[in-house]
Amino acid sequence: MYRKIVYLLIAAVGVAAGCTKDPAAVTRNDAYASNNYPTSLPNLFATLVPAYGNWRSAELQGFELLCKDFAALEHATELAYGGDPSWTELTVNNLSTNNSYANDLWVGLYRGVKSTEVFFDRADFYEKNYASATEKDAISQMRGEAHFLRALYYFYLETFYGESYISGGQGGDKKGVPIITKVAPDLGTTQVKRNSVKEVWDFIIAELQLSAQQLKGVQWGGNDKGRATEWAAKALLGKAYVFTGDYASAKPILQDIINNSGKQLMPFSKYKDAFNGNSANEYNEESLFEINVDRNALGGYGIFSFPNNLTTSQGLIWSPCIIGDDGTEDNGAGLGYCNEFFNDKNLQRFGFNLPIYTTVANPDFDAGKKGSPKNLPKILDPAYRAQSLAFRSNQTVDPRLYVNAMQPWIDSGSNDGSTWRPICKFIGIGSGQRANFHGWSFKKFVTYDNTIFNRQAAADAANYYLLRLADIYLLYAETLINTGDAAQGLEYINKVKRRAYNYPVNGASPVDYTSLSDKTMAQDATLANNPLRYERWAELFNEGQWWFDVCRWKLGSSEAKYYATSLVGGAINWNDSKSYVWPVPINEINTNSNMTQSSGY
Repeated sequence: MYRKIVYLLIAAVGVAAGCTKDPAAVTRNDAYASNNYPTSLPNLFATLVPAYGNWRSAELQGFELLCKDFAALEHATELAYGGDPSWTELTVNNLSTNNSYANDLWVGLYRGVKSTEVFFDRADFYEKNYASATEKDAISQMRGEAHFLRALYYFYLETFYGESYISGGQGGDKKGVPIITKVAPDLGTTQVKRNSVKEVWDFIIAELQLSAQQLKGVQWGGNDKGRATEWAAKALLGKAYVFTGDYASAKPILQDIINNSGKQLMPFSKYKDAFNGNSANEYNEESLFEINVDRNALGGYGIFSFPNNLTTSQGLIWSPCIIGDDGTEDNGAGLGYCNEFFNDKNLQRFGFNLPIYTTVANPDFDAGKKGSPKNLPKILDPAYRAQSLAFRSNQTVDPRLYVNAMQPWIDSGSNDGSTWRPICKFIGIGSGQRANFHGWSFKKFVTYDNTIFNRQAAADAANYYLLRLADIYLLYAETLINTGDAAQGLEYINKVKRRAYNYPVNGASPVDYTSLSDKTMAQDATLANNPLRYERWAELFNEGQWWFDVCRWKLGSSEAKYYATSLVGGAINWNDSKSYVWPVPINEINTNSNMTQSSGY
């Protein structure tokens, strides 16, 4: 993400004070003037910036997409707040056509498409009227960025709203999303039909091929280092090929990234701290494309401020909980809104099999003083603590659990940036339900070293990875397995696992899988004997990837059976005829006479 976004106000100038204006000559000061803008290369880049910045909008990574949409769909979280019916629908995978999140995501993604169309329109204008011969390469590179961003927006549109993935050459005739490639000059041109699934994927692939060509060899540094590159385009291209079952085309693209991009898996020492706002880890050796998030925001209420901050407010939703001022869980404190906590079923999948913990009286408690974070009336049962710590040191639990979650009474957080307190059982769970849950807090992408309200109000810290090399390794493994090289495919699965267990990536290790049906940490039928599935679930947990795998591999019913219930929504009732596809928002149906709804709705 372009790091130093410039907020532009393009004003009409040159009219002397006191002059009488012809009403027909009055121009808007809140929009680009299509007859004279842009007139310079920096101005042209300014028209591309919104296509990047839109990813931090409230409907997307700024607030809803990861912590609400993906987290609920994938059951990464357990929702403790029951006051939002649309959110509750997400937790049981049963959306209605008026679901607010389905509407918001559609709007946010198509607004991103529109931003790229504006850039292409202005690039044509600038090339025709102002560009010098020496600027042609820079303009072409910007076009490459815009093609990548447009493909990325359509990738999300199609994976959420397209009626089907393409598998075994089937499904391409189903309804995809409308492809729009020009700025709409009037309302009539917005009345568009849905393209077929195949047409949309073909469009995405063509966009990425062109992007990779236009960005070939381009390297960004300094404040530009978050801009799209050839390797970002190829990474999404390889993913698109895998997602459409075209493994023959995916193989050379993914291999090219692995061999020639210069990227490598970051060491575990960095990986364990790569999701929580450490600026030294941003744009690291594994990252192919990420959304920039600045901790030091402009003040106000995060992304809901004006002007928008270079931040997100997702941390409000899955914020951790710490023991209270009196040293007890009963008066625990939240570091944000505390709407979601770590789903207990995921503890089991990562290999943590201890029962729900108990606390005991603290023998060192000073009864003559009030309880406090330094004078705890109760502590975790010592035997339970010893077992929990042994799980970590002996790696009998997948180490990625502790990258993703924080354990009550073992891990710590702070609500003032200096005093650290034990994590407590999640305070959002009702008192009548608390004994039934482990109640761990989230860690990945979470601000836990200070209450989020002390961070210039609702300002997160961590950049969000959209494409990273571990994902590419696992896509390559899948490709190799499906093109007749199972042994090499298994090796790439093991490379990802080795890093997670802090072993050298390229040599055999004690934790290697010995076959593609070897035992994993999971106990459920979906993942227990499928290392490829398990590694994609565990490695990319809570990064907005697993939902795509659930849909393309048709794992919905087995996932619903495993997670079984939602705290606020009750039973998860999966419906194969509709649950894999989000409905086209009712607002779109009502305003676009050519729009048709997906099957099942």
